[in-house]
Amino acid sequence: MKKVMIVEDEELILQGIRNILDWEALGLDVVHLAHDGVEALQMWEAEPVQIVVTDISMPEMDGLTLIRKIREKEEQVCFIILTGYDEFNYAREAIRLGGVENYILKPINEEELERQLRKTVQKLDERDKKKLQYIDEKTQWMYFLNGKSGKEEYGKYEKILGLGSGHENYYTAVMKWNVKGLKETKIAEVLVELKKDSRLKIVHLPLDNLLMVIADDEMNEDEIFEYFSELQNRIESSFDIMTFIGIGSSFHSIDQLPEAYKSARKLQKYLIIEGYGSCISQRQIGNRKTEAIHMDEALLRKYILKKEKVLAIDYIEDLFISNIRKDASAGSLYQTAVKMAVLLQDIKKEYKIESDRFYDLTELIETIFSADDIHGIKTAFVSEITEIMECMHEENTQYTPVVRQIIAEVQQNYQEDMNLKTLAYKYHMNASYLGQIFQKEVGCSFAQYLSNTKNGIAKDLILNTNMKINDIAKQVGYPDTSYFYRKFKQCYGVTPASLREIKKY
Repeated sequence: MKKVMIVEDEELILQGIRNILDWEALGLDVVHLAHDGVEALQMWEAEPVQIVVTDISMPEMDGLTLIRKIREKEEQVCFIILTGYDEFNYAREAIRLGGVENYILKPINEEELERQLRKTVQKLDERDKKKLQYIDEKTQWMYFLNGKSGKEEYGKYEKILGLGSGHENYYTAVMKWNVKGLKETKIAEVLVELKKDSRLKIVHLPLDNLLMVIADDEMNEDEIFEYFSELQNRIESSFDIMTFIGIGSSFHSIDQLPEAYKSARKLQKYLIIEGYGSCISQRQIGNRKTEAIHMDEALLRKYILKKEKVLAIDYIEDLFISNIRKDASAGSLYQTAVKMAVLLQDIKKEYKIESDRFYDLTELIETIFSADDIHGIKTAFVSEITEIMECMHEENTQYTPVVRQIIAEVQQNYQEDMNLKTLAYKYHMNASYLGQIFQKEVGCSFAQYLSNTKNGIAKDLILNTNMKINDIAKQVGYPDTSYFYRKFKQCYGVTPASLREIKKY
């Protein structure tokens, strides 16, 4: 069933459109009824739909603005607009925007609405069919490149790539691009640009990889590297995207392509060290150091158990950022990260620390291997260690009644402008003495505890909602967003925006 949203500011017409047709018989499910563009956009962001039936003239946000804003987020949505005779020019403008299937004049004709919906469903079905065919082609290519195709199929792939046409030497490379915010139309534009070089054959593979094969009997390895580096620079500057290219071994015939592809594909593990914008070859990484990176497990354990948060974060920063140089091997980095993940798991088991905000060991290791760069790994560990320290403290400390009352008040009223002086007055105590009791029992100052509470709640909102960062800052009691950024980074070692990016990995 394809999802539909109906947007109309007049309730009677809105309900009429909802009830005039047997939507289920058309293979459609009306999931949203909105009264203006603002409400419609919020509903679409919460649960996207494939078809939007919308009025043009509405309060708050009109239909044209709604169409523009949704198309900025998703270009594949289809729109059917409702319009009066006096709004015909607006209808033409909407069609010019693209994605608008047609317009229907008011009063709405039931048969015309049904006809337009059937036409739209047919278009979406055809689009889905093409996508499935494209996915199937990618799957077949991966089957071949992984060496699972029969030799009788080699000729098909040789013909597609145009191999054996007077050339004896071919080079292969695999390009991976950073797809965050990258639309399908831009990917298509990149492919068109690459195809302009008749020597270069490209195949779009799953997981946003691009197989590139170039036929040239005259270029040596250095010249091939220069060719792909220049190609990368041109693509990145022209289309404002970031890519990583691994150049594999040369090959001479189609049966050798799978091994050449694997040699290029293996270089992608160096993305974690080199980062996007890099182009590397097998020869470049041949002299990388493979010895293990030394991690002082006893020292890190000591920092965690003594709740020395700053020292623990500094140690991770030094281990993963300062000590990982360009000449290190990716294998050494991953080995160190996995050792740290196991250490944290052991601490949680040994001290029976539990939290629904923890990664389990499998999730943490998956996060490590899916991170695009070292900063992604560091952020995951900083978040996990901070959570361990907080839970250890919550479970192992007995508080006096007044400290329990203050903690409860912080948990309930953290958004308010609280300080120890006003609380001391409320509980008829000397502020200095109350501060000493709180520091002794809780292990940090009242100001730090309040900041940790605010930032902990902010972290959950960043990871589990789509709220804007400045709205989250206000929600937890920081009217100044820049101040919130500073306090959050002090707490977790990473900015709120970086943490939100990390949750996608």
